[in-house]
Amino acid sequence: MAKVKQLTVSLENQPGRLAAVAKVLADSKVSILGVLGSTAGAQGSVQVVVDNIAEAKKALSAAQISYEVGTLEEVELPNESGALAEFTARLAKRGINIDAVYGTVLRGAKRSVLFFATSKQGGA
Repeated sequence: MAKVKQLTVSLENQPGRLAAVAKVLADSKVSILGVLGSTAGAQGSVQVVVDNIAEAKKALSAAQISYEVGTLEEVELPNESGALAEFTARLAKRGINIDAVYGTVLRGAKRSVLFFATSKQGGA
């Protein structure tokens, strides 16, 4: 598992808020490699993994968009039945809890890329 940085941006749950963040990053030539968005009532957040964390932080700060930086595990798995079940079972056996996961695989691709936020359980 490779460690990657994730930016978490808090947003109002309104049309165009994600578009504004995406535009700030695009205007700075930052590519989004992974994205996870969620809402709860009037608030929401978006987590992004980008190709240039330093440039993304600079662009968001210049646009006065606040963010937090976190660390994820980036994992490539074979695009085959049972790969996710096997991998997550190994994490569980080691006492690693999955707090969040996101990713995708294109139809017909041989590999998937997933981003895991994890934490140890049981005081480990």
